[in-house]
Amino acid sequence: MKTGELDILILPGLGGGTEDHWYRRWNSKLKTARIVEQENWFAPDRDAWTHNIVAAAKSADRPVFVIAHSLGAVALTHAAQHLTDANVVGAMLVAMPDLASVQDVIPETASFLPISTAPLSFPSVMVTSQNDSYCTYQKAEETALDLGSLLIDAGDQGHINDESGHGPWPEGLMVLSKFLARI
Repeated sequence: MKTGELDILILPGLGGGTEDHWYRRWNSKLKTARIVEQENWFAPDRDAWTHNIVAAAKSADRPVFVIAHSLGAVALTHAAQHLTDANVVGAMLVAMPDLASVQDVIPETASFLPISTAPLSFPSVMVTSQNDSYCTYQKAEETALDLGSLLIDAGDQGHINDESGHGPWPEGLMVLSKFLARI
């Protein structure tokens, strides 16, 4: 599949990201992409985020592909059970955090616990870093296995965000392109 044949839904993480974040840049470059906006990026509510994801997917005109970063990836796991009839053909999960291990640092995400580990009903790829401060690589491997996701080792890339130097993130676009070719 090609990006132009899909409705691409982008799910930012906590805070929604800056304009320099790779997913905000991708949103402006990919013609069929759109950010699934949330009412409050800084005080997230799992039910509200899940509802907005499901509504966006069900209102799509074409097959849906989801690109999710950090808390957006966790939100997708909660929404997935409601997406079985939404024509979601795949997802790319990037830097999915281990919320249970970072609750002292990020208490705003407590409503997203426990993280759903039910296998996704659509193909997915999870891109994770060896040195992400929000998730160990071992935990990412376990989560990818639970979800049925193909795991991509990004090396030492931090949280794969603009703060770790990932503005346009062309390597991520290559992962996306190769994964879409397999669907």
